[in-house]
Amino acid sequence: MSDHSHDHEMLHANGIPHSHGGHSHTHSPEHIKRVSNRLARAIGHLESVKKMVEDNRDCAEVLIQLAAVKNAINNTGKVILKDHLEHCIVDAVEHHDHTAIEELNKAIEQFLK
Repeated sequence: MSDHSHDHEMLHANGIPHSHGGHSHTHSPEHIKRVSNRLARAIGHLESVKKMVEDNRDCAEVLIQLAAVKNAINNTGKVILKDHLEHCIVDAVEHHDHTAIEELNKAIEQFLK
């Protein structure tokens, strides 16, 4: 991760307002907590899957649990996207900030790969 990306993630993690292509960007403490809790559950679930592999559990069981982890991560992405659309993109449209919309399109493309 580049220094810029790391710094950017730190700003998000701490709810610090910052620029995204010209618009101010903050998240409510509730949103941050909700996303953080979802990620913590997904991490815990992934750790359990790792233990299943180490314990030589049935491959089918491991695959089913991996699917559950992927689903948890995808749902977390949906929560982030919904918040971004409701707040940041609405603000960007109001301020004619096409850069923010282009950035969102690139992020969605990466997320859906």
